[in-house]
This record gives sequence, structure tokens and C-alpha cells, in this order.
Amino acid sequence: MDIKTLHDAGFGNLTTAKTAFDTLATAFGQHVENWQHDVVDRLNHSEWTGTAAGHATTRIQTLHDELHAAQQEIGLISRALHDAAEGFAAAQAHLISALDDAKAQGLTVAPDGGITWDNDPNSLTFAGHGAPEHAKDIRDRISAALTEADHADRTISKRLAHFTTNASNATGLDSTVATNDTAAANALEQVPAAGTDPNSVQDWWNGLTDEQQRRMILNHPDQIGNLDGIPATGRDQANRINLQRSKDTLQRQLDALGPEPDMFSGGADSNGIPVKNSHYDDWKKQHDDLVDQMNGINAIEKRLNTPVDDAHPPTFLLGFDNAGHGHAIVAVNNPDTATNVSTYVPGTGARLGSISGDIDRSDAMVASANAANRKAGDFTTTTSSITWVGYDAPQNLVPQAADDTYAKNAEDKLHGFEVGLHATHQGNIANNTILGHSYGTTTIGYTMKDKGLPVDNVVLIASPGAGVDTARDLHIDPSHVYAAQSQADMIGMAGAVDPGGLADNFWDNLKGEYGFGDDDHHLIHGRQTTVPEFGANVLPTDPNAGHSDYWNNGSPTLAAMGQVIAGR
Repeated sequence: MDIKTLHDAGFGNLTTAKTAFDTLATAFGQHVENWQHDVVDRLNHSEWTGTAAGHATTRIQTLHDELHAAQQEIGLISRALHDAAEGFAAAQAHLISALDDAKAQGLTVAPDGGITWDNDPNSLTFAGHGAPEHAKDIRDRISAALTEADHADRTISKRLAHFTTNASNATGLDSTVATNDTAAANALEQVPAAGTDPNSVQDWWNGLTDEQQRRMILNHPDQIGNLDGIPATGRDQANRINLQRSKDTLQRQLDALGPEPDMFSGGADSNGIPVKNSHYDDWKKQHDDLVDQMNGINAIEKRLNTPVDDAHPPTFLLGFDNAGHGHAIVAVNNPDTATNVSTYVPGTGARLGSISGDIDRSDAMVASANAANRKAGDFTTTTSSITWVGYDAPQNLVPQAADDTYAKNAEDKLHGFEVGLHATHQGNIANNTILGHSYGTTTIGYTMKDKGLPVDNVVLIASPGAGVDTARDLHIDPSHVYAAQSQADMIGMAGAVDPGGLADNFWDNLKGEYGFGDDDHHLIHGRQTTVPEFGANVLPTDPNAGHSDYWNNGSPTLAAMGQVIAGR
């Protein structure tokens, strides 16, 4: 598709053809009705019996089914032509808009897409000092419009070719084929249910024209934004809508709460102790929860709107809702186009309101991976790090962080997300890493143990146990399992509670007293991931690092994470 072809294209013939097929479908439908009334019904109510009558009834019913199937196929061709006209018209409108804006800004667009302008400040037609930036924007918009037209052309051509084949070989007369074709056409207008296989979702999405995709985003952002198998750019557009809607709703709820009530009612009990206002605690809890979520939204907005530079790559909002404590998935760099992709799963306390620090960690890991690549002389490889707060994480150490239910409940969500990354990636992901911190490692471990994950590496930072006894139980080559835990990290005090772990710890302690202990140790969710018996590669740490210090500037663990993510 080129500029002139799209600009000059007339879609009247498509509309005319669509109208003709509508007319044909109506006339054909009337013919089917007449056939039903004049032939089928009469035969069924006749008194004709016998072998010949049976054969005739069967053949006539078959013919009736074939006529009905043909009517359905004719109607589906009309729908395809409508979608074609709509898709091409939208692409053409976007192209014309870009060309009109170029003319208004003093830019000249050549037929091959080249853009020139008057660069003389003393000239009456001087395009201005911002011309280079304007030209880049126009060039991008023209390219997007041509790509949109190409996509519409491929999509509609495939659909029409299918119906042409059905008509030429008579498969379109099969009622099962017509029913399946109708279901497929209807499915294009319906968002797949949550939990649908991401590869099927991707096939559905690719079957839509760009204009249909835009409508889905605008009309169903809550479904599209959180659906694995939708490309990152589409999810991002939908979730920005979700983000703004949730922000408006939260603000209305905050306003409705009114001012903070007095903590005490003004009276005192028999002991002279002030009586607490019964409404204060309820107000305080609601207020603090709303403010916490609003803080998370503001942090996401701030990062999304940060000007792009070397230290701040573009970000994409791949998931968002404010149910419960809220969820969000934020990618630094586009995971669909990045060479290497890493997903970071935070642990206890992870929620919408605390996501700011987790996004900072993704920024740090991208920078660390870039540093590893530059050190190897590679200045072209790109890395995306995704902060995945897509599950309900425990919010306190006791009792929630001791409960593996949070990890088990996250398995389907994490598995679907990782499969979705491969479904939407442009080509194969060169190096795919899953990385968790604290309870996030438990979530990863349970998912890998029970469902497997399509990843090349797993990194377990400050793990209280990954729900498995050895690295090989994660269903990945143990040489690609990495773990880190500082000797100053108090997570090492999260002792086992299960009988097996308690027995192993008792036995190891007993051996230690006699000088032949091997430091094997079980924590609350399984064997410590840094002991030799677990079988992971142990990453370097700052011996004084606390539980949340592994991403500090200069941290040897952060440098090692970058090397793993970069495949170095």
C-alpha cells in the first residue's frame, strides 16, 4: 500500500457490493421461506408414504438445509464487505488527516513518503524551528495509516477468500460449515472471556481490522486491558482509560467521605477515659484505602508521562484494576518488540498503592541489563522489565505471608500472562526471565511446579521458600535457576512450620553440633534457595544488605540480575 493508492481509493464499490449482497440475502431468504411453505410444509402434511416418499422427504430436507446455509453465507459476505469498507475508510481518513496537518505546518510530502520543508528563517514559507519534530510525527502517522490499510486488506482478503472457496466447492451449502462461519463472524464482535488461551485471543485480535480493534478498546477497555494475548500497545491504550476512570471514581468516593470526624465523641466513661467516636475507625479505614490506591494511580501516571530518555524508557500499562487492594502490570519498554523480556513478581505488601517502588526496580533492572550488554559491546539489544502486581499478594508477615494460598491462587494468572508474552511477541523472545522477590518467589515456584512457565531463566531473590525442595522441581534446567540471599536478610529467620521441614532442620542442626552439618535449611515455604542442596546458581550479595536492598545502587546482586536478564 502506498500513499497515492490509499489517498485516491474510492470505497463506493465496496458499499455497493455490500448493498447488493444485502438485497440478494433478502431475496434469497424469501425464496427459502417460499420453499419451506410451498414444498417442505406441504410434503410434511401430505399423506404420501412409502419408500419413495421417505427418500423424497430426506432429499427435500437436505435441500432445505443447503438453501438455509447458502442464505447464511450470503449474509456473512455482506458483513465482511461492510468491515472492509469501514477499515479502509478509517485508514484513509487517518492518512488524509496527516497530510492536511503536514500542509498546515509547511511540510511537503512526496509520493514516496519523503518530507521536505523550507528551512530558511528569512523566508515567508519558513516551516519553523520545530519542523524536524513535526516531520517525524507526520511520517509516523503516515506509516501507521498505510500499515492500517495493509492490515485491513490482509484481514478482509482472508475472510472473502474463505467464502469464495466455500462457494466454489459447495462446502458453503453444509449447514455445519455455515453455522461455524456464523459463530466465527459473531465472535469477532465479542471479547473473549478472561482466561481464554492467549494464542486464541491473539488470533481473534489479528482477525479484526484496526478500526474494529480501536472500537474494542474504547467500548470494552476493562476487558481488553487485562486480557492476555492482546498486544502491549492495545492493552496500554485500554488501561489508560481504565486508570482515568478509576481515578475519577476514587476521587468521588473520597469527596463523599467528607472531612475527617473527631476521633473522640467528647464524653468520657466512668474511669474518665475519653469515649472514641464509633464512626472514626470506619472513616479512617475507608479514607486510607482510597488514598493508598490514589497514590498508586498517581505513581503510575507519573511514570507513564515521564519524558522518554536513556534513563527513562517508554512504559506500557499492561494491566489495571482497583479491586481489593488493586492490581497493575507496568512494562518498562515494549515487551512485544524487546529482544529480552523479564517479569518481576514482588512479594508481601505488593498492591496498587505500593507499586511506585516496584516500577523503580524494573527501571533499575533494565539499566542493569543495558549495562551488561554495553560491557559486551552490544548497543542494539533491548530489554523490557515488567512489574507484575497481577495477583492478590499477602499484606502482612503474620499470618498472611505464612499462607501459601496467595501463591496457589496466582498460578493461572501468572501462567496466562507468561504464555501471552510469547503469543504477542514479534518473533521469538531471545531470553525470557521470571524474577521474584520474597513471597513473589513462592508465587513463581508454585506456578512453575504445578503448571510450568515458558521461561529461560528463573531468579529467586530473598526467598522464604519456592514451594519446592530442589531447582529441578521448577521444571527448568537447574543451570538456569539463580538465587540470592544476604546473610543480613532476616528472611533467613522464617523457619519451617511443616513437619518435614522441621525434621530436616532439626537433623541439620544436630549434625552441625557434631561438626558435619552442611547448612541445609528449610524456611517457611520450602528449602532455602541458596543452599547447595537446592541446586541453584547463587548470585553475589552485599553481606550487609537487608531484605529490600538488593536493588540499591552499586548492589552486586542488581548487576548479576542484569547479566541474567541480558543473557550474559
